[in-house]
Amino acid sequence: MTSGPAIERLSLWVAVVLMASYGLSLLFSLRTHRPAFAGPTEEGEPAWTRRFAAGVLLTATVLVAVESEVLVKAVEPLLRGGRLSELFVGVIIIPVIGNAAEHAGAVLMALRDKMDIAIGISVGSSTQIALFVAPALVFIAYAMGHPMTYIFAGSEVLAVTASVAIVNFIAQDGETNWFEGVQLLAAYAIIALAFLLLPGIPA
Repeated sequence: MTSGPAIERLSLWVAVVLMASYGLSLLFSLRTHRPAFAGPTEEGEPAWTRRFAAGVLLTATVLVAVESEVLVKAVEPLLRGGRLSELFVGVIIIPVIGNAAEHAGAVLMALRDKMDIAIGISVGSSTQIALFVAPALVFIAYAMGHPMTYIFAGSEVLAVTASVAIVNFIAQDGETNWFEGVQLLAAYAIIALAFLLLPGIPA
């Protein structure tokens, strides 16, 4: 990944802009335009209190962090043996396992025919990674003396661009069916195979 003082400064400022954008997106969806994002309401009292739900969320976050650390250490032998590339592990394996909770929730909502919630979970998780987690990693890496930049290989940019375009095309009519799900899985499989079989894709 290309580096240098100018690029590192640029990456820090980009991270600041993305963080600010994420904060404003929360303000937009939770405050100023909350009704537009409210799904269908269900009758009855919540099964959990706010304090209990916050405790469960905090516990789950800690457990996912521990699980992610164990996962990273577990795949190190595969990386040393050359069986899998760092790109494939970082783009496919770790995100799939690390986001297992979101995937399970989205699938559960889809099985209950609540596709608006399922899509919201999927898109919301991706948005959070792009606008909050990635900028946070830039700041943390800089503080640790190992600057991370926003300069990516062309293949990575192409994969992200194609993914955004496909999801937008699928979701724009507000309807879905099982074959569109097959198409999404096929697109994901093609991207995964490209990173697995062609680890040296030119930038």
